[in-house]
Amino acid sequence: MARKGIIAIAVPVVLSALLTAGAAPAQSQVPLQSPIDITPSSIRINPHLPQLEISYGHHAAGDLHYVRKDAAAANGCTVRDHEETEEFEVEPGAGHVTLSGVRYDLVQFHFHTPSEHRFAGHADPLEMHLVHRSAAGALLVIGVPLRVGAASTVDSVLAHLAPECGEEVHLEDIDLNTLLPVNRATARYTGSLTTAPFTEGVQWFVMGEKTVTQATVSRFQSLFYAGNARPVQPLNGRKVEVELPHL
Repeated sequence: MARKGIIAIAVPVVLSALLTAGAAPAQSQVPLQSPIDITPSSIRINPHLPQLEISYGHHAAGDLHYVRKDAAAANGCTVRDHEETEEFEVEPGAGHVTLSGVRYDLVQFHFHTPSEHRFAGHADPLEMHLVHRSAAGALLVIGVPLRVGAASTVDSVLAHLAPECGEEVHLEDIDLNTLLPVNRATARYTGSLTTAPFTEGVQWFVMGEKTVTQATVSRFQSLFYAGNARPVQPLNGRKVEVELPHL
């Protein structure tokens, strides 16, 4: 059964979380790594979360390139490292988000198969990570699960994958706004990068799913046939904050 937006992701676990909302929150411990499995016990309802203001351009250009992790290996051009991916580098100024008065510019977005974040154990075929950086170097990442359905802007981005050892694919006129779901409610937590050096202190905002065609999923998975997703990491006392009034 199709789920729409964050409602489909969060509501089943939110209802369970409401039953224990009065319990004292667990104390966070290190390490605080990503990705995580968003479970009923990890949800915390917070009606006072600051708004994530999104300002994405409708006509952005950029280059899709292959992120290599095994450049020193003799067979690096043919063997897939589990931390490699296809990454779209966005032209400067094409998009940004603002949180509590701080601006984070969209730097790039990339893809993982299967989805790195899980929802009560469920994984989607793909996940897109939109990486933003503030002037001070702080990182904010929006995660969007991708499942099979109607074609979307993601299909246009991944129509021609960049080779590991070859030219980038230049794309014009990408509507960045349409990369995100219409319902922009989020599930938020503090974690890390999911590839080395696994830097912590990353603000994660997980949204509801978007759809892509089966052809796009198959094309990406045929390149990363063994997957390129990091396993879920222990919560270590963290809570995932959900904007219940906006669901």
